[in-house]
Amino acid sequence: MPFLPITKEETEALGWDRPDFVLVTGDAYVDHPTFGPAIISRLLESRGWRVAILAQPEWREGKDFARFGRPRLAFLVSAGNIDSMVAHYTAARRKRSDDAYSPGNRAGLRPDRASIVYTKKIKELYPDCPVVLGGLEASLRRFAHYDYWADEIRPSILVESGADLLTFGMGERQSLEIAERLAAGEPAAALRDIRGTCCLIPAEEYEPGPAVDCPSYEQVRASKREYAVSCRKQQDEQDAVRGKRLLQKHGRLLLVQNSPALPLDGPELDEVYGLPYMRTYHPCYESMGGVPAIQEVEFSITHNRGCFGACNFCSIAFHQGRQITSRSHESVLREAELLTHLPNFKGYIHDVGGPTANFRQPSCEKQKRLGLCPGKKCLAPKPCPALQVDHQDYRKLLQEVRALPGVKRVFIRSGIRFDYLMEDKNKDFLHELIEHHVSGQLKVAPEHCSAAVLDCMGKPHIESYLAFQKEFFRYTRKIGKEQYLVPYLMSSHPGSTLQDAVELALFLKREHLRPEQVQDFYPTPGTISTCMFYTGLDPYTLKPVYVPRTDKEKAMQRALLQYFDPKKRPLVIEALRAAGRQDLIGFGPECLVPPLPGSRPPSAQNRGQGQGRSSRRPGSKLGGRWDKDAEKAAKSARGKRNK
Repeated sequence: MPFLPITKEETEALGWDRPDFVLVTGDAYVDHPTFGPAIISRLLESRGWRVAILAQPEWREGKDFARFGRPRLAFLVSAGNIDSMVAHYTAARRKRSDDAYSPGNRAGLRPDRASIVYTKKIKELYPDCPVVLGGLEASLRRFAHYDYWADEIRPSILVESGADLLTFGMGERQSLEIAERLAAGEPAAALRDIRGTCCLIPAEEYEPGPAVDCPSYEQVRASKREYAVSCRKQQDEQDAVRGKRLLQKHGRLLLVQNSPALPLDGPELDEVYGLPYMRTYHPCYESMGGVPAIQEVEFSITHNRGCFGACNFCSIAFHQGRQITSRSHESVLREAELLTHLPNFKGYIHDVGGPTANFRQPSCEKQKRLGLCPGKKCLAPKPCPALQVDHQDYRKLLQEVRALPGVKRVFIRSGIRFDYLMEDKNKDFLHELIEHHVSGQLKVAPEHCSAAVLDCMGKPHIESYLAFQKEFFRYTRKIGKEQYLVPYLMSSHPGSTLQDAVELALFLKREHLRPEQVQDFYPTPGTISTCMFYTGLDPYTLKPVYVPRTDKEKAMQRALLQYFDPKKRPLVIEALRAAGRQDLIGFGPECLVPPLPGSRPPSAQNRGQGQGRSSRRPGSKLGGRWDKDAEKAAKSARGKRNK
């Protein structure tokens, strides 16, 4: 099966007078099921629709948008696999020099706010042609939202772009219904009742019915408290079982979000992943160096969707939803067998995962008929008593993939929820994970060690990670392997004070961890953490949350996590002094850094006088002297832990 057409000449060679849909994407054209535009285009094709691909069009003059002429039914517009602003800028708002979703890793081939720019160009050329927004950028910006890069509240992307309709979440069901109804002759303005879509209508035309009112665009611009209230309502109704229609006024227009689309069931998910993808980038990019993004996913398999972990800084819950849907074993095995025949396959399947690799079933029976509980986490701060934990189906699936001819190893590189794993009384899967599915290093995400910060993140407390770490290394030694854990850590998340960053630095020293990279919190649209960042409020309690805002404080928090780097020593010392932890500057075993050459040691009266939360362990300097007995006990404990 060839790639879908990307030129007018290719559509003419197929005998098309014009395509039914032109799918515009901010990414290079990669026909692989980890790319949303590939899924939607192949699904529409499987139902008989003619789809042409317009990838990374030149937007300044806009001539590319006329390449295929006016499509018969609609333009489908996506910024690509990630938000265009995230693609272009770091968490420090610095311009990126590369773009893995573009040929040759080249930056600058899509505009900032690509969904808006593309739609406006289309409407200039074809004002009467329907434009449907989809993809992550549109999904997370469907309501009035805080935009980190402009540092302001922006209206719904529907308002800014002028599109006719927006699909949010995983768009298969919505796209098929939109296609059928447009083909039946319904105007785009009549498509106001499709689940998983948003539309704009004049407020006076809205017919009252069961719905949840969000504070208006004008209200959330004027009041951070109203913004937090709006965020909570949007998050709580993002449930396919119990989610209600949401309304948000934008001046005289009313943004209407219909209830979320029902997740695809198992057979439907099998169908989507069984479509005839080429599984690589279009050959037109070969001379440009290919598209780097394919390298991470070329030999990986997605076996599930959704995540009931729902970390506050993650967009998955607001996009895919918290409901879990899994593919059948047969479907996954067919894809794995297909991978073994690809020309570059060396016998290694890099991942059998998803948003969270070890979720294969709903978190509890109740959610199937009542939905997931609003305002609650299944796993944090502690696992819900109703949580059902069972890894046996996933374990069997991995065993079957491992047994395929031509497969040497099967790794798991996407997220493993270690807290969910540790709730499983049966340790067979954990032991098989350690023995068969770790490629030397296993990446996990404790994110922090401070309970207060982890609560703001919606993550489990650090004790869960420590229990997992202990069992991981115990069993690794038992089977005679040398393997490591690579913990993901985040600095400057809302709730994290300098004292919390010091606590994390002490934790890293105690556990002999030296992270090479540290991720600053990135306030992306649509997350609870971004709401905290902007408002300084927890949207569920409306209580104040501390937010590190200045570049200097963020740099100090980040430096503390790499206290061992000599280049960071001056900033670490400055951070310790600002936190009142001069006791950690010196040459003792509990100190984080030595003093700078020629500087005076901290005076005794200043030692240990930090403000706020701090982490003191046996053996730390107290009142300017060493507690030798406590230090001896701490060394003994460390020795036992390291054996």
